[in-house]
Amino acid sequence: MRRRQFIKNAAGIALPAALGGFPAILKAENARPTIRVMGTHVTLQEELRLRAEKELGINIQFYPGGSAEVLMRATTNPSSFDLYEQWSNSIKVLWNTGAIQPINTQRIQYWSEINNLSKTGQITEGAKIGRGDAPHRILYVQKDKTLSSEPSQQVSFLPYVHNTDSFGYDSRYIDVGEPYVTESWGWLLNENYSGKVAIVNEPTIGIFDLALAAEARGLITFNDIGNMSISEIDQLFEIAIDYKKRGHFRGVWSSVPQSVELMANNEVIIESMFSPGASALQGQGVPCVYAAPKEGYRAWHGVMCLSSQTRGEQEDAAYQFMNWWLSGYPGAFIAKQGYYISNPERSKPFISPEEWDYWYAGKPAALPLKGTDGSISVAEGAIRTGGSYEQRFSNVAVWNSVMDTYDYTLPRWKEFVLG
Repeated sequence: MRRRQFIKNAAGIALPAALGGFPAILKAENARPTIRVMGTHVTLQEELRLRAEKELGINIQFYPGGSAEVLMRATTNPSSFDLYEQWSNSIKVLWNTGAIQPINTQRIQYWSEINNLSKTGQITEGAKIGRGDAPHRILYVQKDKTLSSEPSQQVSFLPYVHNTDSFGYDSRYIDVGEPYVTESWGWLLNENYSGKVAIVNEPTIGIFDLALAAEARGLITFNDIGNMSISEIDQLFEIAIDYKKRGHFRGVWSSVPQSVELMANNEVIIESMFSPGASALQGQGVPCVYAAPKEGYRAWHGVMCLSSQTRGEQEDAAYQFMNWWLSGYPGAFIAKQGYYISNPERSKPFISPEEWDYWYAGKPAALPLKGTDGSISVAEGAIRTGGSYEQRFSNVAVWNSVMDTYDYTLPRWKEFVLG
């Protein structure tokens, strides 16, 4: 019987004082605590789990899954996890269902090092914040238990991994554009590429790719693209479904390997894409360009959340793991996938100067760079599209978001995918 269940069952049993403690109980008290981490494959990687176990002296169980799957499980059964790792567009759902509890920033060792992108929405002074659920807007827990940008000592999530997303295109078939000048989300709806386009199959992400593309083509104008009205959503899906009926979309993809396969097999020449997908294709010799759209990126921010049911030694161990994620090595590890960490200076000593210059500073790769799997993912002389960390996050159009009309978008998305 698992320790948690044993304690739960034993709680209602009155024992005579003379009996003392059972050996099994004494053994459990001296055992390494175990935490269960639920999330996606982006951060739940075996190398990170093994290293964290070794350095922290705790047991860690990973439960990775698809975005929609893990969010459903977390919101309906918060006792099934201790920590939850996903994206900021899941926070409103998790918070409103009572699946997570506030995190005490006084227990976060490196809280003061977390940069302004997470705390204020601006990586540098004057940078565009972006529409939608920018992380700072849903970070701080107020006295009335609402979430806002007003600083407090309690937060709804630990800010850690984040990145900007756009689309990838095959330069054998599409002329290379100029970052922030000619590259445009509108290319996804360019009829010259009909039948060779794919979109990510995630309603809180793909809808923004379609919206940015439709607006860039002049087919629709949004009052607030981060929180569309019902009439705007209806108009957007009329456009998207019309394109689909005319055979414009090759299909949708639900995982990074799927997106890689579509372009590697010449089934598509342009598609929604995440950074590791573009890197993987480049490593395979496919000239995939990861665009820096002139309209701005669709950005996402990773969140690490504490289950509302987690207490005692599991809670202590969960805080250990959260602090470990900001301790340097994990941030350096995920940098090799093209992701950023919210306190990057602490990770700097854990990667080579050449890696830092390419991934963070936007400089040409001084030598071939390896990814997390040990294979070459960046060729010598390559430059990361979009430039430096600061430049990329100064050009955010919209953040992945759960809009007020979220429930209304779900059947419309299903209609688009299945229709």
